[in-house]
Amino acid sequence: MQAATMDRVVLVHDWLTGMRGGEKCLESACHRWPDAPLLTLLHRPGSVSPTIEDRPLRPSVLNRLPRVDRYYRFLLPVMPAAARWSVPACDLILSFSHCVAKAVRPPDGVPHICYCFTPMRYAWHMRESYFHRGRLGRLKAETVNLLMAQLRAWDRRTANRVTHFIAISKTVQDRIAECYGRDSVVIYPPVDTEFYSPSPQKREDYYLVVSALAPYKRFDLAVAACNRLGKKLVVIGSGQDAARLRAQAGPTVSFLGWQPDSVIRDHLRTCRALLYPGEEDFGIVPLEAQACGAPVIALARGGATETVRPLGTSPEPTGVFFAEQSVEALMAAIQQFEAESTAFDPRSARQQAWKFRKERYESELFGYIQTVRHGEAVPERRAA
Repeated sequence: MQAATMDRVVLVHDWLTGMRGGEKCLESACHRWPDAPLLTLLHRPGSVSPTIEDRPLRPSVLNRLPRVDRYYRFLLPVMPAAARWSVPACDLILSFSHCVAKAVRPPDGVPHICYCFTPMRYAWHMRESYFHRGRLGRLKAETVNLLMAQLRAWDRRTANRVTHFIAISKTVQDRIAECYGRDSVVIYPPVDTEFYSPSPQKREDYYLVVSALAPYKRFDLAVAACNRLGKKLVVIGSGQDAARLRAQAGPTVSFLGWQPDSVIRDHLRTCRALLYPGEEDFGIVPLEAQACGAPVIALARGGATETVRPLGTSPEPTGVFFAEQSVEALMAAIQQFEAESTAFDPRSARQQAWKFRKERYESELFGYIQTVRHGEAVPERRAA
């Protein structure tokens, strides 16, 4: 589908510090509109694909701070003030937001479509995971509560700058309705099913974790479960929880740090199964695993419930669910998976991932944008 020549599009993204799932969603828009300016809080040169890098990038004042990409998450309280971009003349704003990008103010009469990864999770649904009260003193906890209340008010208020919301999952669609009082359409993010594909290599006897190692993702459960079961676990990723996980790990757990996509693909092709114990907004890794023919053992909440077909409810299962975030529940799921391993066919996993391929995402996203540009998609608003 070719872009209409009359469209002057402005793209907005929270920050550009790595090529993760959100950046892969942005990349398709950058490819479609190669000259569109891209507004962002900060940019670490070389951290994203050339398709994103090779365009007019307009970072905020935060980008002037030395080595800001190393500590920008601690600047959350000042991000709303920094997100006051000067928007050039345009016909459409398309923001990709999980933090402040959706707060960009469109010119009068210009539609603003927000592809929403989630309402700001730090302030809404995962406050305890990010700011564990047991790790904070009383004064710090009260300060954090006050700050989060202010951020929630700001986040709700600036949602009015969006004319049309797109949610990345039904889970996020419910959050948009709850937090912003707004309706949305669901368009699932893309999976690169050409790159992530099966191979003739045999499955090996180890489980796999692939992710940024953030506390809310609960990979401590995966480490503890494999410790107690004596199972091999390979952890690919880095993050603020890495040191704690390494200290917890026993002799069967190995850490590879962050690895290039080719190494990740090799492990998805040969692991026994992917372990996914966190509650995610959508979660691209379980689909990349399934694209490579790997089963997924996941928490039965969040995006995984929309992307994995669980044993016991599907004639062609692609994974096993466990109901609660506990070591015992994950151990039981691993044992169930091993007891019924013959139920899992790599072809079924591949077929499941194929439903979320990149071409489907682009067709749905750009098709929806066309309906907005032609006035066919009416922004629906419900009372907050």
